[in-house]
Amino acid sequence: MASASEEKTEKPTPKKKKEARKEGQVPRTPELGGWLGLLVVALALGPLMDHELDALRTLMATHLRAAEDPSVALALQLLGQAGQHILVTLVVLGAMVLVIGVVSALAQGGFYLSPKLAKPDAKKLNPLQGAKRLFGPHAAWEGVKVLVKSSVVAFLAWGAVKAMMPLVGGLLPIELVIHEVTAEVSRLILTVALAGLVMAAADYAMMRRRTGKQLRMSHSEIKQEHKQAEGDPLVKSAIRSRQLAAARNRMIADVGTADVLLVNPTHVAVALRYDPDRGAPRVVARGAGAIAAKIRETAAAERVPLVQDVPLARALYRHCQVGQEIPRELWAAVAQVLAFVLSRRHAGQHGGEHRTPRRTDELPEVLAGARRRRAVTTDHIG
Repeated sequence: MASASEEKTEKPTPKKKKEARKEGQVPRTPELGGWLGLLVVALALGPLMDHELDALRTLMATHLRAAEDPSVALALQLLGQAGQHILVTLVVLGAMVLVIGVVSALAQGGFYLSPKLAKPDAKKLNPLQGAKRLFGPHAAWEGVKVLVKSSVVAFLAWGAVKAMMPLVGGLLPIELVIHEVTAEVSRLILTVALAGLVMAAADYAMMRRRTGKQLRMSHSEIKQEHKQAEGDPLVKSAIRSRQLAAARNRMIADVGTADVLLVNPTHVAVALRYDPDRGAPRVVARGAGAIAAKIRETAAAERVPLVQDVPLARALYRHCQVGQEIPRELWAAVAQVLAFVLSRRHAGQHGGEHRTPRRTDELPEVLAGARRRRAVTTDHIG
């Protein structure tokens, strides 16, 4: 674990960021959705008002004609038509604002349900923590935001009111006044929305910087995370050692099934088994040093004949793994040794140490990289 005094100067890892996102700790500002919604309202207000003015003219003409023969049913019908126009306008605006709000929230960090944030936390009731939140840098930034937003909106609103002052007085037709007021209000809302988007971008940058600072990690935290992801090297080494020991024990147990053990004479040992139904002879055990000594000891106990053949034992040890067939180039040399061993077995003679029956120490060159067939999949041992 990282000590409390250790500085967190490193950028968060992808795993740390993923965990933070699941807990809802992402840079996010509610300002963006609100100002984008206001921008949509500003852009849609003009066309909607023109549509509603046309509908209002039609509705007024219908009302005037209805006044010639008034009735309760006709009044309710006209009221329903007026309500329908208002409802359609509000639904269209509300739907656009809702979609914009959802899209802006998803763009800032996706949609995550964080049960951790809903759990009761005693730290939230700590008065010291509350004081820090109330008088800390974040609270100061929120205060600056409110002051700037209020100043910008007040300044723009005052400019719009000054521009509409000549329309007041009743000298202009009402239709022209409504059109000009609508246009001026649309420009005001559009200007305020654009200014708000600039402030929202600054707020998002601030929140991103603040969240990045909170997620910073120390060197020891990164090492600990890497260790958890890759596994403790000591544990992995211990597991690997146990696996090798188990495989070595299985290999030593298979020495008793061998037909011959080729030795060098003490440094290298390779045990071979020949089954005519399975093709070429296969290596059932191999080893050097202490493992070779253990193989020799087991072979002597199991009465497996030991044949001292330095070049052949070295060649088999170098080019074969446990479970593999011997190289094709060494078939002839191994066949001479097996013929000698099998002839003694048929004569009732088992075990013992013998010199190689081969008359020459020369062996064909084994092609490098030649594929060897395996009887079973085993680990490299020895």
